[in-house]
Amino acid sequence: MLKSRFIAGVLLALVLPSAPALAQDLAALKSVSVELPDGDKIFPGGDTADPINNNCLACHSAEMVLSQPSFPKATWAAEVQKMITAYKAPIDPADVAPIVAYLAKTKGRD
Repeated sequence: MLKSRFIAGVLLALVLPSAPALAQDLAALKSVSVELPDGDKIFPGGDTADPINNNCLACHSAEMVLSQPSFPKATWAAEVQKMITAYKAPIDPADVAPIVAYLAKTKGRD
């Protein structure tokens, strides 16, 4: 037991910096400002966009969804169902139809 503690102590001494060096490194840390991409953009449309804003922005940006190709309403319905079943998206069942309607109107085709 003593031998393993000694070996562990030697290994730690070789790997870890000394306490004064570590303190000096920590003292050198500085705050930085980071600009993140515009992630607070919401889907346009006022109240009609509330269901998609309330359910979909947790995982998707509005820009990502709105840059998708136009699909028929049935395809958008299948995509929303896939989010619920395959990815366990916590979409309120009452919001499914309004989300599909919004996507069909905004990014749909017949």
